[in-house]
Amino acid sequence: MIDFENLYKSNRDYIKELENAAIRVINSGWYVLGDEVKQFEKEFAEYLGVKYCIGVASGLDALILSIEALSFPKNSDILVASNTYIATILAIIKAGHNPVLVEPDEKTFNIDPKKLETSITSKTKAICVTHLFGKCCRMDEINFFADKHNLEIIEDCAQAHGAKLKDQLAGTFGKAGCFSFYPTKNLGGLGDAGAIATNDENLYDKLLHLRNYGSKVKYKNEYLGSNSRLDEIQAAFLRVKLKHLNNMISHKRYLSQIYFDLLPDWLKLPSRKYDEYDVFHIFCVRTNNRDSLRKWLEQNQIKTEIHYPIPPHKQTAMKGIISRNLPIAEVIHQTSLSLPISNGTTKYQVERICEVVKDFKEST
Repeated sequence: MIDFENLYKSNRDYIKELENAAIRVINSGWYVLGDEVKQFEKEFAEYLGVKYCIGVASGLDALILSIEALSFPKNSDILVASNTYIATILAIIKAGHNPVLVEPDEKTFNIDPKKLETSITSKTKAICVTHLFGKCCRMDEINFFADKHNLEIIEDCAQAHGAKLKDQLAGTFGKAGCFSFYPTKNLGGLGDAGAIATNDENLYDKLLHLRNYGSKVKYKNEYLGSNSRLDEIQAAFLRVKLKHLNNMISHKRYLSQIYFDLLPDWLKLPSRKYDEYDVFHIFCVRTNNRDSLRKWLEQNQIKTEIHYPIPPHKQTAMKGIISRNLPIAEVIHQTSLSLPISNGTTKYQVERICEVVKDFKEST
């Protein structure tokens, strides 16, 4: 069986380092907001080339806290991609604002800058972009639009650690770059974890309060905050994984090239441009025969995933909140299939997947 994701295999090259990191934390006797968190924040900020990094409990919290910290008027409109993972939309709602869904570019899966103009309202205060599947949004066009309309940009970088546009890293284009370190991410912990990157000193200071009950000094609460602290042990694990992140990305890009070289042309493959550095958190292909292809691959001992089977506006939780017709998001969700491309996936396995995909066309 070729797994879609096997977290043991993805982490086995680092097990001794991870064990040593865990022992270091246990022996320190300090498990919340200690030196491991401080060091990871410093190291990840250096990796991104930003001034500040704030460790939090999850990627969702990173989004919620960032939006809260920007202090928009309540019930402001925030533009967001219609095909993003629901967490991006939940964050906007949880922070007290209105998600305004903007259709994506079918080729890139990312929010279509050309559709922003028709979505803006007098209440629009920000754009929350999602760099989906490891590809940077066209931040050159989006930043131009945001500057024109005096909008803030929040980046959902949960799937884009190390992704670049014109040599600039995801998470460094907007006021806040929000990262998830869920175990399956390119930079993944061994549990839930997240972080926010920023160059804004005032935002940084406010976020330090908000993640810790609104307090930066014990028992002195300046804001209505949350309990969203990055655990010491996850920070220690992430410090290990961060050292290997570029190698993991190189491995995924190597596997992606095999897919590009060997998959048949009846599949719609991810788009590529010369000025985009994609990190392939997910290798998503599209076909009208998605369900049949997935079944065929399963019969041939190959596991796949669908990101995502139900678009956000069709979720029960969004009933009465989002009622727009969003045909591009719907067709993407109906035709997308994610092929294995984890850190534990091998060259041989990808070649085998390509052979089986070719056989599917011949069998139909």
